[in-house]
Amino acid sequence: MDERTLEEIINGCKAGNVKDQERLFNLYSETMFGVCLYYSRDTSEAEDLLHDGFLKIFQHIHTFRYQGSFEGWMRRIMVNTSLERFRKERHLYSLSDVENTLEDVMEENIIGQISTKDLVKLIQDLSPRYRMVFNLYAVEGYSHKEISRMMGITEGTSKSNLARARAILQRNVKHFFLTDSKTIK
Repeated sequence: MDERTLEEIINGCKAGNVKDQERLFNLYSETMFGVCLYYSRDTSEAEDLLHDGFLKIFQHIHTFRYQGSFEGWMRRIMVNTSLERFRKERHLYSLSDVENTLEDVMEENIIGQISTKDLVKLIQDLSPRYRMVFNLYAVEGYSHKEISRMMGITEGTSKSNLARARAILQRNVKHFFLTDSKTIK
């Protein structure tokens, strides 16, 4: 790739230059794939989200005004693409079986020992609605009010989905270490 600045590449994409679109994809596909992995069941679904997200980026790149981070702008498109797919494929229902007492944070010594790859896999194993709420809250930093608007659910449902997702992750991380330690011995 030649030495073009990001602004030149973006302007080239705005002009419909296929080479600049390829450059932009090569620059950011790995990072954006990581975002997509958090919202998908597996790598195949993440690849689909990445593809759909980049199509939207190229369709809407003319709206980028060089205010704020371009990577952040792209990340938001990837998250919104994941949300759109989630809304199309799944129906959201309130939870009636939410446990009253849940641990807020997993033990730090366990989290410090688990690899990013294994943690992503455990998050991917969550049900779609739990995974979506967990990622929007814990990874992207949205509030329950924002999540409720984005997903068309109540704030209470967002909170209960997050609590349930955390409980499942806690249980699965503990199970992961119990089964992992048995195989090591």
